[in-house]
Amino acid sequence: MTAHLNHTIVYVRDKQVSANFLADILGISVSPPVARFLPVALDNGVALDYMNAADMGLTDPTPQHYALLVSEDTFDAAFDRIVAAGLPYHGEPNGDQQGEIYHSRSGGRGVYFPDPDGHLMELLTRDLAGREV
Repeated sequence: MTAHLNHTIVYVRDKQVSANFLADILGISVSPPVARFLPVALDNGVALDYMNAADMGLTDPTPQHYALLVSEDTFDAAFDRIVAAGLPYHGEPNGDQQGEIYHSRSGGRGVYFPDPDGHLMELLTRDLAGREV
């Protein structure tokens, strides 16, 4: 069996704000709307489909974790944007190592930062198996 993640819905208070936030950090554009969704399409064909939580009767979205495997160059550029925007960032998923990036055992770098709705975003240059883009 072959299976690939195609998309996931990211519930937010304002899909325009949140989709633009991530796209700006990554240095990419938001895709055209599809029905009630505002997609941020990634290079591997997976899309984060942003949707207003209120459209599902939710008052506040439940924070989730989204880890994005990025190239070294993309990491550097995105990290510069995080710092320039004055966003808090840290080297541990629990918020420890504030103001630091992490260096993984697989030889990569990573950083955690919140999006406007409190979702924990992570950029990493190598996954746990050592894969990189």
